Amino acid sequence: MKMAKAITRYVRISPRKARYAADLIRGLSVEKASLQLMYSKLRGGRLLKRTLDSAVANAETQIEAKREELKIYEVRVDPGPILRRAKPRSRGSSVPVNKRTSHFTIIVAKES
Repeated sequence: MKMAKAITRYVRISPRKARYAADLIRGLSVEKASLQLMYSKLRGGRLLKRTLDSAVANAETQIEAKREELKIYEVRVDPGPILRRAKPRSRGSSVPVNKRTSHFTIIVAKES
């Protein structure tokens, strides 16, 4: 089975929120997954669509597969580094604010 991969790193969305969009497209054909992400109201869907389009372009150039033949083999959303900030609170104290990042990995495979 021939596969192509695309990775997007350091995306400023928490992995938990991005995984909601990743669950929508897991195991679908590329055509259905693209439609699902396009019409999804999730912010992670918009970001994942860019990675999916990149994986499809990689498949078209590297393994000479047409868009209609491709199926999503794997979708992974891993945590990236956390930007740690502090927010001032009453009486001179502060609370931590974690700004999380994600790494997206999409692997598409040619259907036999």
